[in-house]
Amino acid sequence: MSKIIPNDVKWRDISPGGIITDAGNSAEFKTGDWRSERPVWLTDKCKQCLLCYPTCPDTSIVIDEEGKRQDFDYDHCKGCGVCKQVCPFGAIEMKPEGGNN
Repeated sequence: MSKIIPNDVKWRDISPGGIITDAGNSAEFKTGDWRSERPVWLTDKCKQCLLCYPTCPDTSIVIDEEGKRQDFDYDHCKGCGVCKQVCPFGAIEMKPEGGNN
């Protein structure tokens, strides 16, 4: 949601762009809409080895209270495909974003 800045506001009165004002706030911003491909978790092939979990640069692989891998957090996943590359069981496929496959 973009804000409209009134015409009488000068550039010196607004905060600079591209500056992180608070540490640890990345969970507040949904950045997954940048994706051109999305990972798809194939539960029948997953062995719960959790090799994908520490490799995700966006912490988009969810682990439940019992230590079991769950589906992706698509709000934050950028579709980099690192999880697919590290999975030894072929339990993650990359699909075109917006596709029906």
